[in-house]
Amino acid sequence: MPEVPLRKRLSTTIVLAVAATLALSACSGGGGGGDKLDANETPLTEYYEAMYGGFDEKEQIAKQKKSEELVAVCMSEEGFEYTPVDQSQYMNFSEEDMEDRDTEKWVAANGYGMTLSPEEQEKQNEQAEQFVDPNQPYVEVLSPGEQTAYYEVLYGPGPTEEELAAMEDGDGSYEYNWETAGCQGAAQHEINGEDVTQSDKYKPLMDELNTVWEKVQKDPKVKKLDAEWSACMADAGYSDLKKKEDAMTLVNDASNAYYETLTDTPDEAKLAELRENEIAVALADFKCGKKLDYQDKMLAVQFDVERQFIDDHKSELDAMIADVEQGK
Repeated sequence: MPEVPLRKRLSTTIVLAVAATLALSACSGGGGGGDKLDANETPLTEYYEAMYGGFDEKEQIAKQKKSEELVAVCMSEEGFEYTPVDQSQYMNFSEEDMEDRDTEKWVAANGYGMTLSPEEQEKQNEQAEQFVDPNQPYVEVLSPGEQTAYYEVLYGPGPTEEELAAMEDGDGSYEYNWETAGCQGAAQHEINGEDVTQSDKYKPLMDELNTVWEKVQKDPKVKKLDAEWSACMADAGYSDLKKKEDAMTLVNDASNAYYETLTDTPDEAKLAELRENEIAVALADFKCGKKLDYQDKMLAVQFDVERQFIDDHKSELDAMIADVEQGK
């Protein structure tokens, strides 16, 4: 079996990170009464939807099918065989599943949903076994050098070790470029066209937009809220956690430390220990969050920061959206 290409491993990491974030960011009501604030309808939502569009399952499946066909043509031109992969079964998303996670009952049974129970792991393994990559038999008969070339043509060279390290440190210096993303990047670009939001014209605006969440976290109200949450977690036996995100990081680090040393079949006893610890941390986190009305108060700050950003950059935002619409 060839090693999974770096770009594919990075994509999996990103998907898991997004799933974990969604699990902690379910819709919530505004604190202090009055109209409830909806995490799916923040002030910047209409701009994000105009920039990136909503999710239409049928449309996305059709695009993915066309993309795979283009990849096959591209790979053939580069001297490799490629059979389009049907990925439609992995493109459904249920908001109800995410909302279910924002209950004490779910957290008490699953923690953050990171460490699977033996039954869940078996189910996941069965699902993985059901997926058959039609290209696997072809790739397996290639020499190691040919396999490396195959994946580089398919996905591009990916980030260097230095760029990877910078990404892990939060440097953000690595930027995706479809021109260096192999046949996959070329196919996606042909289908989606130029991304106006990533043009040099709007880079300063997008750089500013990317600081919005950082501003939320640095807000005095949020810092006070994190201090209260930290004190609550200390009372629950977790004295080294300073910010709410530290709870999930604690669990994730323990899991990574285990898997980094794993050389054989997973130890069920150790996995059970990891899962028990995850549930304990997540349950304490959940209870402290509810006690402090954490998500509602955080959302109120987010609304304020986003409103201020729109006030400061409305003409630029409107101009960019106009260009996006014109380019569709």
